[in-house]
Amino acid sequence: MSYKLLHGDDPSIEVMYGVFAKIRRALGTTAFGVNELRVPPNAEGKAHDEMETGHEELYCGISGSATFIIDGESVAFAEGDYLLVSPDSTRQVIGGADGVRFIVIGAKTKPDYDGRPIF
Repeated sequence: MSYKLLHGDDPSIEVMYGVFAKIRRALGTTAFGVNELRVPPNAEGKAHDEMETGHEELYCGISGSATFIIDGESVAFAEGDYLLVSPDSTRQVIGGADGVRFIVIGAKTKPDYDGRPIF
């Protein structure tokens, strides 16, 4: 298979609690995890770290806004923003006035970057 396209309403995308869409499972990716979160206005997510998984997480803002609490520090987050959080940092999302929709990409950290060289 050279590619797989999923539409946002694809029935193979499992959605938990109406806010957490398991994109990785639906796509079958194995190199990284990817999910979509849709946090309602002013809703508070669970404070957690990723020490158990060892995952760095990159949050990519699609729409709306939120405040992330990272190790006790408030970080404003909005559409078009990218936020990288290390596995050992505690993070919690709080939806903004209109809520927030974002993609989470996660993978275990590596000692060296193994991607393409900069051209």
